[in-house]
Amino acid sequence: MSLIYGVNPVTEAIVSGKTINKIYIQKGNKEASIIAKKARENRIVVVEAEKSKLDRMITNENETIKNSQGVVASVTDYNYYDIDDILNLAQERNETPFVVILDKIEDPHNLGAIIRSAECLGAHGIIIQKRNAAQVTDVVEKVAAGACNYMRVARVTNITESIKYLKEKGLWIYGLDMEGASEIYNTDFSGPIGLVVGNEGSGISDLVLKNCDFVVKIPMTGNIESLNASVSTAICMYEVVRQKNMKK
Repeated sequence: MSLIYGVNPVTEAIVSGKTINKIYIQKGNKEASIIAKKARENRIVVVEAEKSKLDRMITNENETIKNSQGVVASVTDYNYYDIDDILNLAQERNETPFVVILDKIEDPHNLGAIIRSAECLGAHGIIIQKRNAAQVTDVVEKVAAGACNYMRVARVTNITESIKYLKEKGLWIYGLDMEGASEIYNTDFSGPIGLVVGNEGSGISDLVLKNCDFVVKIPMTGNIESLNASVSTAICMYEVVRQKNMKK
């Protein structure tokens, strides 16, 4: 079992039908009371508590106190998917697959933001590593603002082997890197796509980069040479979707 918190994540958890064991709400909080009503309509147990208690529930030892926004839910742990589940979703929607592959993204805030952008922009799923990378936690769910309830995240042992499998399934793999050979706005993103995004500090690992079909970059005109990983991913995902929409 795990805890998620915040108005949007908990609301989306109820709406999406996620298994919720119990919801704790802050006494006298109007937004929390609306959630409590929705929870009771869905036969979810609701418990009232002081805000200080709710904040302590989601804050680990030695952490700065987190803000629950007056609502905390006890839910089942995130249920990871397989790569085939992601590809099957694209087939069900009669769409060409669009998969985001994260090579050792470590910051849970980046992972949460990427999940949120991917869900909004219509990606079919995200692939992350089991080790040395951020996992779907309460922090990720909070940042994703409920998108984790709708996005298929597959957790794999080896990114390179996963890329090879996607290639066998017909996907073209694009690595997003500052040293890319072409700019994203001059790149043809038609067809089934796997977009690889690297670690916040070191970027895409050499072996993973070697297995990409293309390496692309976002053109930069300012004084700062790089963007935050989640921002870069969102910009590139939007360009992929823009091109796909133009060809409909």
